[in-house]
Amino acid sequence: MLPHLSSVLVEAVESGTRLVRIMVRTPDGRPVDCPGCGQPSDWDHSRYVRHVADEAIGGRPVMIDISVRRLYCEHSDCTRATFVEQVDGLTERYQRRTPALRRLVEALATALAGTARLLTVLHQTLSAVTVLNCLMRIPLPDRRAPRVAGIDEFALLRGHRYATIIIDADSGQRVEVLPDRAMATVTAWLRDHLGIQVLCRDGAAGFAQAATDADRGIVQVGDRWHLWHGLTETVLKEVAAHASCWGKFGPPLPEGRRAVTTQERWRQVHELLGQGVGLLACARRLGLALNTVKRYARAAEPDRMVRAPIYRACLVDPYRDHLRKRRADDPAAPVTHLLAEIREQGYTGSANLLVRYINQGRVEADHAALSPRKVTGLFTRHPDRLDDRRSALRDQLAAACPEMTVLADQIRTFAGRLAPCPGNAERLTEWINQTRAADLPFLQAFANGLERDRAAVDSALTLPWHNGRTEGVNCKIKLLKRQRYGRAGHPLLRQLILLN
Repeated sequence: MLPHLSSVLVEAVESGTRLVRIMVRTPDGRPVDCPGCGQPSDWDHSRYVRHVADEAIGGRPVMIDISVRRLYCEHSDCTRATFVEQVDGLTERYQRRTPALRRLVEALATALAGTARLLTVLHQTLSAVTVLNCLMRIPLPDRRAPRVAGIDEFALLRGHRYATIIIDADSGQRVEVLPDRAMATVTAWLRDHLGIQVLCRDGAAGFAQAATDADRGIVQVGDRWHLWHGLTETVLKEVAAHASCWGKFGPPLPEGRRAVTTQERWRQVHELLGQGVGLLACARRLGLALNTVKRYARAAEPDRMVRAPIYRACLVDPYRDHLRKRRADDPAAPVTHLLAEIREQGYTGSANLLVRYINQGRVEADHAALSPRKVTGLFTRHPDRLDDRRSALRDQLAAACPEMTVLADQIRTFAGRLAPCPGNAERLTEWINQTRAADLPFLQAFANGLERDRAAVDSALTLPWHNGRTEGVNCKIKLLKRQRYGRAGHPLLRQLILLN
């Protein structure tokens, strides 16, 4: 029942309502190796009683009172005059818990980020400080520098302080947690670990420069997910810039005073630019922000500054086809009649909502109101995941203007390059040249960014490695941070990350 007591003599057992106490003693005359010199000795000096907590039995904590010997060391040159014997599986130096209970506490501290509350369920009473001390005493695994490493940053205090996580990109094992994301810190660590041959990273310029400074022979591999995410954000900007093109298939575009002001500002900006006035001077003369002037300068036509109206889904949307057919048959149909008809079909909204829906022109539109993000989703989603209706809508939006057609083709082409293939580097060059020839300023800026980090991008499109495991570790780190309520310092957080 208690195998760790097999090497000692059990003298008594006291079973109370709140505690089980076991009194044991070590046998006399058995030689013990000196921890200083290793020579066995059976020369007794004295005895004393140690109190060691053990795992609970029957829902009650266990306390073992063990009488151990202090012995003389018989080696004349040993630095230890006396030493205390240790019982395997029962005692450890400077510990008041058995090895079995220590392993239990360490496992719970590692899994629950040092939280002590669950120990009460296991009938162990320990303070939070004691559990944290047990956690910090756990030796970290000795892991060598991997051949293929993944590196990423995570926030200690979002927007203010960041740390760096380095893992083995093949196995996912955590290797190191650096206290910051400074280029000098990463460079120093990479120089101390020369076994790294491949480094998977995102588009952070600091990590790129740190790897170059540490060892130019390290192959840097960009992350394909970040490439696709960057393209998606760029497509969103391009789609918003061409809202006047694809917006004609939805509700009518706004034609009020705001639209007139937008067109007038576009004319003023382009007149000044045509006279050779710089962007900053234009901003000062017109009283606009510099970024606003840049946005107007990028638009080749004033219509590109017009944004399609964005409407939320409402209770009338399921009955739009019926309302559209009724108004086509009878344009003068009273709203009260239309309201009665759709209420018979299950409409539960108000009459004011129906009137506002009709006045916004949403009934006569070719499709329900679309936002730039929804249009971007149609363009970037895999064609096999679109039903017939959405596929037809996507083709309709792509044919809205020549630029939208080119944009849809470029998205489809770039998506085909994300599967690693030896010839993707040359195909990417063709894609960049086609993008620069198109009238798509945001996509051109994205292509220029790819050129600045071209070596890592080529490696991402031709080599099998990626940074996905590092992103998964980042998600785990967020959980660990929440378990400590965001108050864990770097030493404790490093211990938790490397042990989990």
